[in-house]
Amino acid sequence: MDLPLHLIWLLRALSAVSAGTHYHCNSPLVSMLPQTSFQSSSQPSSSYAAHNAKLNRRDGAGGWSPMVTDPEPWLQVDLRERMEVRAVATQGRYDSSDWVSRYVLLYSDTGQAWRQFRQEDGVGRLVGNVNSEDVVHNKLSRSVRTRFLRFIPLDWNPLGWLGFRVEVYGCSFKSDVADFDGRSSLLYRFNQKSMSTVKDVISLRFKSRQAEGVLLHGEGQRGDYITLELHRGKLALYLNLDDTRLRFSSSRVAVTVGSLLDDQHWHTVIIERFNKQVNLTVDSHTQHFQTKGEGDSLEVDYELSFGGIPLPGKPGTFLRKNFHGCIENLYYNGINIIDLAKRRKPQIYSVGNVTFLCSQPQLVACTFQSSSSSFMSLPVSAPSAIMGGFFIRFQFRTWNSDGLLLFARMNPEPQRLDLQISTSRLLLTLHGSALQRSEASAGHRVNDGLWHTVSLDTRSRQISLTLDNELPSTIDQWEQLEATGSFYFGGCPSPSCNNLTPVFQGCMRLITINGQPINLNHVQQGLLGNYNELQFDTCNIRDRCLPNLCEHGGRCWQSWSSFSCDCLGTGYSGATCHTSIYESSCEAYKLIGSSSGFYSIDPDGSGPSGPAPVYCNMTDERVWTVLTHNITAPVRVQGSSLQNLYIMMLNYSVSAEQLRSIIMRSEQCQQEVLYSCRKSRLFNTKDGRPLSWWLDQSGHRQTYWGGLPGVQQCSCSLEENCVDMNHFCNCDADTDAWATDTGILSYKDHLPVSHMVIGDTNRTGSEAIYHIGPLRCYGHNSMWNAASFSKESSFLLFPTLQAEVAADVSFYFKTSAPSGVFLENLGHNDFIRVELSSPSVVTFSFDVGDGPAVLAVKSHLPLNDRQWHYVRGERNVKEASLQVDQLPLRFLEAPVDGHHRLHLNSQLFVGGAASQERGFLGCIRTLTVNGVTYDLEERAMATAGVSSGCPGYCSGPGSLCYNRGRCVEKSSGYTCDCSQSAYGGPTCKEEVSVSFDRESSVTFTFQEPFSVMQNRSSQTSSVSRGSSSRAREDVSFSFITSQSPAMLLSVSTFSQQYIAVILARNGSLQIWYHLQTHRKPDVFSPILSSLADGRLHRIRIHREGKDLYVEINQEIHGKYTLSSDAELILIKSLTLGKVIRRDNLQEDVVQAGSKGFIGCLSSVQFNHVAPLKAALLNHGSSLVTLRGPLVQSNCGALADSISSHNLRDQAATINKEKEQQGGESRSDVAIIAVLCERGHLITNTMDLSRTSDKLGAEDCDLRSAGIVETGVVTAAVFIIVFILAVVTRLLHWWRTHNSDDIIKEQRQVNRTERHLHNSLRDNMKEYYI
Repeated sequence: MDLPLHLIWLLRALSAVSAGTHYHCNSPLVSMLPQTSFQSSSQPSSSYAAHNAKLNRRDGAGGWSPMVTDPEPWLQVDLRERMEVRAVATQGRYDSSDWVSRYVLLYSDTGQAWRQFRQEDGVGRLVGNVNSEDVVHNKLSRSVRTRFLRFIPLDWNPLGWLGFRVEVYGCSFKSDVADFDGRSSLLYRFNQKSMSTVKDVISLRFKSRQAEGVLLHGEGQRGDYITLELHRGKLALYLNLDDTRLRFSSSRVAVTVGSLLDDQHWHTVIIERFNKQVNLTVDSHTQHFQTKGEGDSLEVDYELSFGGIPLPGKPGTFLRKNFHGCIENLYYNGINIIDLAKRRKPQIYSVGNVTFLCSQPQLVACTFQSSSSSFMSLPVSAPSAIMGGFFIRFQFRTWNSDGLLLFARMNPEPQRLDLQISTSRLLLTLHGSALQRSEASAGHRVNDGLWHTVSLDTRSRQISLTLDNELPSTIDQWEQLEATGSFYFGGCPSPSCNNLTPVFQGCMRLITINGQPINLNHVQQGLLGNYNELQFDTCNIRDRCLPNLCEHGGRCWQSWSSFSCDCLGTGYSGATCHTSIYESSCEAYKLIGSSSGFYSIDPDGSGPSGPAPVYCNMTDERVWTVLTHNITAPVRVQGSSLQNLYIMMLNYSVSAEQLRSIIMRSEQCQQEVLYSCRKSRLFNTKDGRPLSWWLDQSGHRQTYWGGLPGVQQCSCSLEENCVDMNHFCNCDADTDAWATDTGILSYKDHLPVSHMVIGDTNRTGSEAIYHIGPLRCYGHNSMWNAASFSKESSFLLFPTLQAEVAADVSFYFKTSAPSGVFLENLGHNDFIRVELSSPSVVTFSFDVGDGPAVLAVKSHLPLNDRQWHYVRGERNVKEASLQVDQLPLRFLEAPVDGHHRLHLNSQLFVGGAASQERGFLGCIRTLTVNGVTYDLEERAMATAGVSSGCPGYCSGPGSLCYNRGRCVEKSSGYTCDCSQSAYGGPTCKEEVSVSFDRESSVTFTFQEPFSVMQNRSSQTSSVSRGSSSRAREDVSFSFITSQSPAMLLSVSTFSQQYIAVILARNGSLQIWYHLQTHRKPDVFSPILSSLADGRLHRIRIHREGKDLYVEINQEIHGKYTLSSDAELILIKSLTLGKVIRRDNLQEDVVQAGSKGFIGCLSSVQFNHVAPLKAALLNHGSSLVTLRGPLVQSNCGALADSISSHNLRDQAATINKEKEQQGGESRSDVAIIAVLCERGHLITNTMDLSRTSDKLGAEDCDLRSAGIVETGVVTAAVFIIVFILAVVTRLLHWWRTHNSDDIIKEQRQVNRTERHLHNSLRDNMKEYYI
């Protein structure tokens, strides 16, 4: 929680006396330095020496240039003392073609341990020059207090060489420093027994090479305490105000900030507290929180200690290590603690050896930068004459879970020894001849970014491996071994090590071999060993999870070069957990074909509110969003009065913020209130004072019970039907008989009811019963919020996009123009733009400082067809994506170590560009940015050339087409395009269902390989970073069966991949993904209970990369992680039901495929393919293969029928089992349906495929469904023969007298097969192939 602004100013004012605060700090620091202050990696001659590299000078050759053979050039400046650096400037070498276009800046206090400067967004590259004379200034995003600076060129003029002239701007920096040796501390003693404060400001700077240590501690007798300590390289603050429960508790909770703070560099800490509100800042990262405890003041007894806890064992104290390092400019509420200590003031007591000069030795490290080619080789020292073997010790730190640390060849050959990080543990392997090998492991999670010490000893008959302070792990040697050749650290050049991979990425230091420390400077200078892709004198590790760029509570995981987000359980997906996995409203669920049920909706999409559980009641007229509360049953109240009010708070199933969001976005909301009374009034009959009332969402009292706010009336008064017309409410009649007042509250600003207050049930015989219904809302007032652009120069203006780290933009458009800019927002150099660049191409382009990036989606059909099309673009620090309609999603990965923040400063242009060229002509609706829907209609009313709304039948708020059906404008009306829907009918609402037999199957063969069908855009060819299409599948279907195992759906590819959705032997659902043929398939069981229960089940499966989302019956939602994010390559076919081919299938899938499927399948959709609909509408197509009997059915009606007759069927089954004699075999479970269509029985066989006969007006009964037992086979055969005889007679009669009618009827039947929406949903057709 942030502190109030005026309090922050007050707290900052208290610390204004802190040293190092400068308001004028931009003086040049290099121009007056002597020649000895300049050093470089090399120079061709004295004319190119480093001391010539002063800005705007022409000394020598006009600047510094290294030798052309210098593999790692650098220029170093010694400022002679620690200075505060605010900016740097560069030029090329005078009058030459030598300049540097990009460079990095390192800084150090000692000239040994260096740290790379990075801007606020983590970018470490600084922009250089484009010629030799112009000066380029780089203002640092934060000041650097240092003595040494090193400029390292990255890129230079490709037509020349690199050259530098530099200047540094800043000012002098003075500080008070104290050095703590890990056993010392400073005590600041108060003048009185205790110090009680309501506000505190504590500031300091520290540096250390230890990951543990207490910086500050104080505590009081009543339970208050404050402790600031380093723990595992992070800064932890423990703070408690007057909470005796935590006084002796061992579970103290810390607020943690920062990371890698044991890097031997200075870090700034500020603690700001006002009452319970606290800001903890480390460098540029701030954590806001509220402290625990009952009080507002911090009471500390006697003293505060700095650098450690000198007297462990005091009440409430917990023992920690003392700080080992340097602290400077330590201020406590404006008091300079170190200055008092230096002047030996009586308030300061020094414990141990505290000195006032930072003399901490610098530990030199090296960084293994490359993931493929970094290594360092060191010669094998002479073995011990007594023991033989070798002893190696070193420290390392990394984020990677795998990497080679050490490799050595052993004598006798071919034995070798390697030490590596494997799955976050240390693994030591001794390789012998052939397959002989021995292993030992140590540690866990050694890739935590901390320094770890490793010792490897082969000088005895056992090889021992020791990690940190753990017990050693050992391997028995087969014989005494000696190392030969070289020791390889971090990697190994091929073929010396048989290409051991992966290479180590991280830092190493303190390397010793047989007790001899290795001088890394000698390695760098080529005097010792060899190396490749190493950076010396620095550990260039960085924490990519600080700050955590994963949104909505996503967990950050990192490697050396990147980070990833675990979105499990957040309700969001994507590279940074930005995109909600839920629909935004109940209306959106209905549009994709869902029915009434419980859902999670996310009204603000990627906004902060999060998903909300609701019930969606989808009627034909409206879609209601229902939000329940904790008081569901009527409540009886007695004994209340105005002096002793009855108050009940209503807790809703969603948060207050989510409630406001849902209400705001709804067209209308209402809540029913019922008040039954007996001698309990709502209003005082004498003066009209309210005796009972309710509180709205803001906690304000409301006294109306229906109708308009402010009118103290009940519904009966508004409708003029009160029991006593002298009163405005039935209850105000105040009779002994029960009366009831009901009302519908519909004023959105007051909803929902938050409290019920009753104050008139204390009289004899007085009581009341109240009931408050759930909040019910309908409509989406922004879904059809649209604007029409009639002039190319017209546009709407909105505030600047808040899109620094992440942003998403979505909208619908329709146009007849060939091109136009949908929206644009500009910055100084950065920009973001979405446009229709050609009739069939939508482009999403932006620049965050790494150069323009372009994503393009090309449609195979024109997009300027006057129909609505959907566009969604998203950009975050990991990637960008673009979605157009149902076309494959396009992705573009962000560059490694690129700029993160998008800096915009202009207004957002909608429907045009800032240049007023290439404006959009057409309609835009439902423009949503980061979950906030913009009101286009309101802005359009005051803008010339733009009008509110959009003309056309398909532009209204009504849902004309359902289940992903697309509304298509016609000259005089509209039609629904159901080609992308699994449903049929005029409005895409009619279910497409087929009943399957054991031998039945439907196979849809893809006309061309799916990868060829994927979207490709020629527009991206010019982009330096190629975009890609992420693996994605959408599967949905419904089914009824009583069979298990069963094959529901399978997808196979030409590359031996497959997807299978089956019911296992126990009836549970299993989803199989086999994406990598050399690995085992991934198998997921979202629900363990049986789905082979004769009920209708709806399944939805969505995959995006490695993330798999499964929804069952709109109730069970699960997210699973695949082992691979590979795409399905060259999709061959999709099969429903029995699978004949068994290539590459696992045994469980083969068994389910052989059993086929017996039951009803409905509304099957795979991506954009609806195979059942294709089978029925394209009967005879080469793309569709049908096997076995298939019956056009209605799963929904069948489920209702099965449900209504469930008990009767069970009883019938039990009776048949009792009557059965002997036989143990049973026939397979089957669903038998009598098929009829308006009295027509349609039978198609291979021989009679063109014959259809009418059976008069016979009534068809669909009630016979059950289990066919072998005991009734004889009776069934007799009945069937009798029916066939009757049918044969009727066929003969009909052919003789109505041959012309048959032809006409057959044409009608064929037309019915081709146009599924003309058939009745309750009718069935049967095909025998």
